[in-house]
Amino acid sequence: MKFYGREQESESLEKIWEQSFHTATMTVMIGRRRVGKTSLILNALGSKRNFIYLFANRTSEGVLGQMFQQSIERQTDISIVGHNLKLHELIEQLFQYAEKEQLTLVIDEFQELEYVSSDFFSRLQYLWDMYHQRSKINFIVCGSIYSMMKRIFENSKEPLFGRMTHKIILKPFRTDTLKQILQEHNPQYSPEDLLFLYTVTGGVPMYVSLLIDQAATTKERMLNAICSVGSRFLNEAPDMLIGEFGKQYTNYFGILQLIASGMTSQKEIDSVVGKSTGQYMQVLENEYSLIQRNLPYGSKPGCRNVRWRLNDNFLAFWFRFIAPNSQMLAMDNMKLLQEVIEDGYTQYSGLMLEKYFRQKYAEQERVTEVSSWWDRSGEKEIDLIAVYGLDRQVTVAEVKRNRSKIDLQLLNEKVKQIKPLFPRYKIQMLGLSLEDM
Repeated sequence: MKFYGREQESESLEKIWEQSFHTATMTVMIGRRRVGKTSLILNALGSKRNFIYLFANRTSEGVLGQMFQQSIERQTDISIVGHNLKLHELIEQLFQYAEKEQLTLVIDEFQELEYVSSDFFSRLQYLWDMYHQRSKINFIVCGSIYSMMKRIFENSKEPLFGRMTHKIILKPFRTDTLKQILQEHNPQYSPEDLLFLYTVTGGVPMYVSLLIDQAATTKERMLNAICSVGSRFLNEAPDMLIGEFGKQYTNYFGILQLIASGMTSQKEIDSVVGKSTGQYMQVLENEYSLIQRNLPYGSKPGCRNVRWRLNDNFLAFWFRFIAPNSQMLAMDNMKLLQEVIEDGYTQYSGLMLEKYFRQKYAEQERVTEVSSWWDRSGEKEIDLIAVYGLDRQVTVAEVKRNRSKIDLQLLNEKVKQIKPLFPRYKIQMLGLSLEDM
């Protein structure tokens, strides 16, 4: 699949590159794995002179240092002096080179260096402070764990605090980009095709590419591709997460599976697990950004009417349909797995349709806030609230797969309960369905 979207991010990287000819820059790029950080950088800067891309993984400092040295000498005409160098000694030679020649240095999975060398960040702080005023270096560090990258660069107690000059948070494709991709590869695509693509991939470029490259551009073909022997989709989640969670992964997987199945309160989850899961939930939310606490619009501080959701569409799909049916994978019974997904998909995709429209409205320039609302009993809900704060307007919508099931009169009754939250606002009520995607 060709490179899509990322116009704003590419333009920013180009401007930062131009700036680095006059003053050193340190750009922090954060985004989940498979979201296209490397592809973006290579597409925007890979053809530039003196470009170095290094990938950090958890190994010994000596082994990683040798890998870095070989990569540097393979990608450029820079000759590293010495052998068995420490990581900071390698980086120092690059800073010294950048005193004479502009250099772009990219280190991917930067947060892993904390496990490789406990003092590397302190060493790097010293090098940056010593060389950056006279170096023409475009230093880009990428990370896939938001909490760790935020701590490394934004915690005042950390050595690299205050050194970041630019920050890019790379998100999955926008809804309009997903539509463009599907349109180009299947001009006759249906709303159901688009919804399935969004539900399964969440716009993560790697997953979109896996389907597009197999010409899986309809719901039926996508489902066949996912439920095939050797499909990347089947083992992607454990490959991504087990290494991060370590020995405790079964506890985390259990919680994620329960949330994906529709249990949205911690009380429900605790009752199934048989113990308090607060500590695990906190880690999943704050350290890995995998789950998010959602509150009804207008909630006061301390509100306990919390609903937990998985942030990531792909992981939500995997924990909803793949994880509970692992025995089918072990038996290579893909037809049965596909049947299970088809049976539960219609109900599940209704929730994903709501999420799609919330994202679609959030991407509008004039929208200042997007949320939803429900009462304490959970019986009355408003699927979408899009606030145009500067225009003093708000759009509220009921979202249904089938347009005929939308009841605007019932929506109007619900809106009466939230009207006090929007004094002197013009309120527009809508019904949104598959046809409006």
